[in-house]
Amino acid sequence: MMTDDTCRLVWRKSSRSTQQGDCVELAAMRSEIAIRDSKDPEGPRLVFAKEAMGMLAKRVKSGGLDL
Repeated sequence: MMTDDTCRLVWRKSSRSTQQGDCVELAAMRSEIAIRDSKDPEGPRLVFAKEAMGMLAKRVKSGGLDL
C-alpha cells in the first residue's frame, strides 16, 4: 500500500546497478528505509526499520547470506 509518506520519497539506486534495470531502489524515511523494484516504481514497497536494514546490510557484506 502506498501512503503519502512513500509517495514523496527521494529514491536512490546503487552505483553498481546494471543498465538492464536489475536493481532495487532505497529511500530514507524518518526511522525506516523503504525499498522498491526499479522496474516497477509504482508497485509494492517494503519498509524496514533502519536498525534492521543496517543488520541486513552488514550480514550481506560479510557473506552471511551467500549460498
